[in-house]
Amino acid sequence: MTSRLLLEYDGSAFAGWASQPGQRTVQAEVERALRVVLRRDAVPVTVAGRTDTGVHALGQVASYAGPPAPVSGLNALLPDDVAALSCVAAADGFDARRDATSRAYCYRVLARRGRAGLDRGRALWWPHRVDFDALSECARALVGTHDFTAFTPTDTDHVRFSRDVYTAEWRRSAIDGVRERLEFWIEADAFMRQMNRVVVGTMLEVGGGRRTLEDFVALLAGRPRAEAGPTAPACGLYLVGVGYGGERVLT
Repeated sequence: MTSRLLLEYDGSAFAGWASQPGQRTVQAEVERALRVVLRRDAVPVTVAGRTDTGVHALGQVASYAGPPAPVSGLNALLPDDVAALSCVAAADGFDARRDATSRAYCYRVLARRGRAGLDRGRALWWPHRVDFDALSECARALVGTHDFTAFTPTDTDHVRFSRDVYTAEWRRSAIDGVRERLEFWIEADAFMRQMNRVVVGTMLEVGGGRRTLEDFVALLAGRPRAEAGPTAPACGLYLVGVGYGGERVLT
């Protein structure tokens, strides 16, 4: 029997998803809770997206061999910054990572002069000039199939740098008279390490007038990492959800 687990977590105090000796990780906490609830010596889980240190999740999917665990029992054992949203039986052999056909992320930016208070650790504080129309043009350019070599570290295990982007857009909402929240939403077949954060860091340079839209578009043809912008902080990135069977998370 295979089960499918849906999780959300605040990644601020974790060294990412994957278990690491001597580090606090989401995987270690989830597997510990499953071992207790299911009364087993080990419950290895497979995850759809291995989030990095400081990255959050609103809809992380994991799978494991065994019966569904009661959500109430899991949440009684999980730390306050991790929550199980559901745990259900899945098709035999379901693999959260291998069977995923898309993943969706959101990156949050707090655009105002004053520093973040409530959003500290959950959004990038951006006190600089930003042209929303320029950001939107960059997002539109991302849709389609491109070579994202420029948007992942040079030292990488990736062998395929082409990705199919299904949706990419910036959204904005006024919170009060002095601040505005900007959110970058993207869904693709898969993502490389730090890809979204480098994309955001580079787009903000376009939005700030430090590079042009043409510069950004040129990077999508497989330019080297050194030509792209900085890596945006992890605190603003959220794994929103995972698509299976060709279904999209963002509509």
